Amino acid sequence: MDLDCEIIITGSNATLLSGELATLIAGRYIEIKIYPFSFKEAMQLKEAKNERKFFMEYLKYGGMPLVLQLKPDEKVDYLRDLYNSIILKDIVTRNNIREVDLFDKLIRFLMDNTGQTFSAKSISKYFKNENRQVSRDTIYNYLIYLQRAFLIHKVQREDLVGKKVLKVHEKYYFTDHGFNETLSGKNRKKISQILENIVYMEFLRRGYEIYVGKLNNTEIDFICKNHEKTVYVQVSYLLASEKTIKRELNPLLKIKDNYEKIIITMDDVDFSQKGIIHYNIIDFLKSEDLRQRQNS
Repeated sequence: MDLDCEIIITGSNATLLSGELATLIAGRYIEIKIYPFSFKEAMQLKEAKNERKFFMEYLKYGGMPLVLQLKPDEKVDYLRDLYNSIILKDIVTRNNIREVDLFDKLIRFLMDNTGQTFSAKSISKYFKNENRQVSRDTIYNYLIYLQRAFLIHKVQREDLVGKKVLKVHEKYYFTDHGFNETLSGKNRKKISQILENIVYMEFLRRGYEIYVGKLNNTEIDFICKNHEKTVYVQVSYLLASEKTIKRELNPLLKIKDNYEKIIITMDDVDFSQKGIIHYNIIDFLKSEDLRQRQNS
């Protein structure tokens, strides 16, 4: 085995960005990505006994390592300091961003619209409606800076009919949803969006390549692929009515192939039906393999 390579560890607290590191190293390298703690890791670290209570805390504050050690009244202050001193200032300084206020507003816009599809053009139009003239190139560059700093992840759409990846109207998710609570204080009010962010990051940790699915006029939250399988995923807060059940399940039912189809919610009642497997989100986050539920 040839071990003549460098190891790069990257993540939300990396001193240098992965792209910059690659240019500094001659030859080959291995990049090891480190994410904030998953729910399962955080629960094990804290030796939490009440899963539901701890999940609501995780949903609000995220999984940054130091957050788990702080008291509730200290968590938001820490995340705010981390955002201001490490993420915002470092990115601004590194990329010589002059309009810091605009850059900050873009991040807040992304947080308020987690899980929504848009493009640099649509964001530019939004700022125009706010009486701010911002070019698409500027927005595009800002999004690139945020991705390189591991604050956000871009998810492209895949057309299930045309079998191709679309180059417009992507979604963006945050590496740690706790920053959302820091800036807006609304994680529990935007619970559907935050759940979607948590599920996205969980599949990313498990080594999946992730897309948003487009099927004619309907949307699949995630198409998750690895070398072994493909999983279609819908995420919802609660399946509280027949209308909601129909809205969430119908896109999955329209898919004609035989890959796994799952829906993840906070319901305790099992809504599995017609080949679609339902997971309570805590059970999903604790699971080692999606097939555990089907074989149990």
